Amino acid sequence: MGPELIALLMFGLLLLGLFMGHPLAFVLGGAAVIGAFAAGKPMVLGIVVNRVFGDVLDNYTLIAIPLFILMARFLSDSGVTDKMFETLRLLLAGLPGGMALAVVFISILLAATTGIIGASITVMGFMALRPMLQYGYSPTMASGLIAASGCLGILIPPSIMLILMASYSPLSVGELFAGSMIPGVLLGLLYAVWVILVALVRPDMAPPVPADDKIGRGALFRMLLLEAVPPLLLILGILGSLLAGIATATEASAIGVFLALGIVVARRKFELKTFYSALIETARTSAMILFIVIGATAFTGVFNITGGLRATQEIIRALDMEPWMLMAMLLFIVFLLGAFLDWTGIVLLSFPIFLPIVQELNIDLLWFVVLMAVVLQTSFLTPPFGYALFYLRAIAPPSVRTAQIIVGVLPFIGLILLMCLAVAMFPQLVTWLPGQFYGR
Repeated sequence: MGPELIALLMFGLLLLGLFMGHPLAFVLGGAAVIGAFAAGKPMVLGIVVNRVFGDVLDNYTLIAIPLFILMARFLSDSGVTDKMFETLRLLLAGLPGGMALAVVFISILLAATTGIIGASITVMGFMALRPMLQYGYSPTMASGLIAASGCLGILIPPSIMLILMASYSPLSVGELFAGSMIPGVLLGLLYAVWVILVALVRPDMAPPVPADDKIGRGALFRMLLLEAVPPLLLILGILGSLLAGIATATEASAIGVFLALGIVVARRKFELKTFYSALIETARTSAMILFIVIGATAFTGVFNITGGLRATQEIIRALDMEPWMLMAMLLFIVFLLGAFLDWTGIVLLSFPIFLPIVQELNIDLLWFVVLMAVVLQTSFLTPPFGYALFYLRAIAPPSVRTAQIIVGVLPFIGLILLMCLAVAMFPQLVTWLPGQFYGR
């Protein structure tokens, strides 16, 4: 069987397995085994095993992933997010869309301290969805905003997606963190601008919440300052130590865990039961990600050795497009894959194919990878396999229909694509900050 047929067979098996509802990790691994035997090269599976031990289990950068997951859980247990949301809700009361703006700003803060999509959406869903509905917010507006804002965690550092991207590219974690910072924050602010526009044009969808006269503005500002200091110190400890060159990504993640645990203890929320639960949840989530990484390593290993990778790259090169058209096509492929795969599978499957082509065209690799990270925001929002939709559906009240959640995220998918266009037209949004820290 030729390389082209091997490529078609393996990707066909991948799509078939996903539509049958099997876990991605086992679909990837199974497609690798079938592809190796179909190519008449079962011996490549031994090479794949060596790659798993050499490229995955010996990759110390990946240690940062479970540490950041543990940090996110500690921060959730501390209750600091609940207090900040309540303070912002009261502070912005009376403004059109004030409660929705509080959701956006808290989501940006959560993204900069956790980087875990499921945790961000779950926390914001429990805190904000029912109150927004009670105050007359449209179910589509409320659910779409919470789902989209919760996805900022894969773009705003510290992000476990950016760590994985750095592990499978020539870029460092620090460069990717610095490069994605401005686009990530700007995307969050773009959501806020959209909320304000909707509140002004359609006040029935995002009505102002009556102000609470029992608490003065001065007291609210003091409350906000008090609640904002711990997470800001956490952000400074992680990103400051990393961008200043004091710590590596793994060391910065350890600093984050230590500071998050300190916040839990300082707020008197530490309990052995919740501590044990945090460790178990971290182990489960890390194991899930590691299984996907191992499955994708097997898939790409067989795909490469049997000639499928080379054949796919040759097909793309044969298109003979202008560089900007080729970049648009690659990003469109990422967008389409996002409807069927999660970000882990997309990164591990596309990087070996796309990055060599991007480097051949002398295109800034950092710019392309960050642009790809922006596009991958949509992978959580696009049906049928948008994980943010599943997370929100699990915690939303029965009165909120699944169709309303899907309709609610559509404007935010458009805003993500608008940010992609802005990053494509102004590469300085990505390259300026790394230039200040790393002299790019």
